[in-house]
Amino acid sequence: MAGYLFVMNQDRDRRDACADKLLSIYRDINDFLLEHNPDGRYLFDDFGLAEAVFAPMFMRFWFLEYYEGFQLPDTPEYHRVRAWMQACLSHEATGQVTREEIVKLYYDYALGAGNGALVEGRSVSSFTFTPHWRDRPWPPRDKYGDNASDEALGLVA
Repeated sequence: MAGYLFVMNQDRDRRDACADKLLSIYRDINDFLLEHNPDGRYLFDDFGLAEAVFAPMFMRFWFLEYYEGFQLPDTPEYHRVRAWMQACLSHEATGQVTREEIVKLYYDYALGAGNGALVEGRSVSSFTFTPHWRDRPWPPRDKYGDNASDEALGLVA
């Protein structure tokens, strides 16, 4: 939930608090992984249920990288969780979604409108199936600035 609250946050002054909350969760996951499989690639020996659950979340959090510039710090309290995340994302079972797709489809989340809700002043959700996400331009990175129009997002002709 912390990642979704972070991307949906519209108050620039709350950005650091959102990042801190998410980082605390990543530290907890890091500690858990160190306790249960400190030198492993996955939680256990192979890609399993935990990875199947977390990999889609890690993929969706590409929107945080794009819209918030969020990165895990390169410090010891994140090394194991970073390795696990990279293992999850590089597994062959997780290649059906791309960073570009996530960023384009989740633009409305970055503006505080989730689950297909319309952003004020817009008539089409960024989750629409047409036009295909590949045919749309990349949305603006600055979610705190002016909101892009349906036309600017390639959602209408």
